[in-house]
Amino acid sequence: MAAIDVLAQRFRDFGGVSTATRAPLYSRIATAIADDVEVLRLLQHAPETQQMPVLLFAGVHYLLLEGLGRPLALHYPNLSPDGTADGDPTQLFRRFALEHEDELSGIIARRNTQTNEVGRCSQFLPVFGILAQERGTLAHVDVGTSAGLNLLLPRFSYEFSPGGAVESANGSGTVELHCSTRGNVPVPRAMPTVARSIGLDIAPVDVLDDDAVRWLEACVWPDQADRFSRLVAAIELARQHPPEIIQDDAVEGLARVVAAVAPAGHPVVTNSWVLNYLPVDVQHRYVDELDRIGAACDLSWVVAESPALTTGLPVPTTDPPEDITVVTLVRWRDGRRTIQRLGTTHPHGYWLHWERR
Repeated sequence: MAAIDVLAQRFRDFGGVSTATRAPLYSRIATAIADDVEVLRLLQHAPETQQMPVLLFAGVHYLLLEGLGRPLALHYPNLSPDGTADGDPTQLFRRFALEHEDELSGIIARRNTQTNEVGRCSQFLPVFGILAQERGTLAHVDVGTSAGLNLLLPRFSYEFSPGGAVESANGSGTVELHCSTRGNVPVPRAMPTVARSIGLDIAPVDVLDDDAVRWLEACVWPDQADRFSRLVAAIELARQHPPEIIQDDAVEGLARVVAAVAPAGHPVVTNSWVLNYLPVDVQHRYVDELDRIGAACDLSWVVAESPALTTGLPVPTTDPPEDITVVTLVRWRDGRRTIQRLGTTHPHGYWLHWERR
């Protein structure tokens, strides 16, 4: 297990300038408990690779979402929109964590942090528009799909600024995504037709399982209340239209899923902040498998990953590789692979800077 001093440094690092801007509540708490041995020891119940501040925070958030710890919950912007809260959140966090030590230790021991950020569909939609113009009807394969929420891409509504609006395919508009743009982003005039969508994940989240959904919500940082709200809305939409998900390894299951969707339309594989969790040698194997599939049938792959964390991918980047999220389109046509860098983007889809001319 990680030593206490190592955990302390992780919390100090987490509470730094970047997090202070994006998540001031978590930053404040992380800084305060970095020297609190009793609280830090809770994290030692997790596997060593999971002993990160976000896991402890998610565990506490999970219990708050169950309705516990009202005084602390009032400091969470997503749980208390009016912002009425008394007391010091750092002391309330400490007291709550230690009072619920048994429950929290069990959560930390068996859970992994997991996200399903639907805002990333704003990165994919312009590329789907390009491919729809080229190939007509599409079929979507989302690898590392989690709860499969990004498979609902055609059911979301979009506002690109500048660029205009794209209405959902069914006109429901219950989930609205907003994306600021720079450059000539090819926002489609209408939603591309996606005839079939299947997700692939080694440990998928069942949107009909209340406990699994609560954990997915708990992994969202409470300061980012807009992300939390759209996740809740996307889950509700997914419960009305359950995504089709196959449980399998990213490499081993890929050909099976592509073969399943191909009769419905041109297969489009998507990844967004998934492949960075795979070792570099597995990233190479993943690309090799795409090459093998692409040699047998026309295929497109939309990648939104950080080159610095995915050095096994054929993504055009700088030297050294960029930390920023880069959107790349890889095509296989008649067995020949081409690679086109399209732009950079916020990891949660808040903005998209188009580079393609």
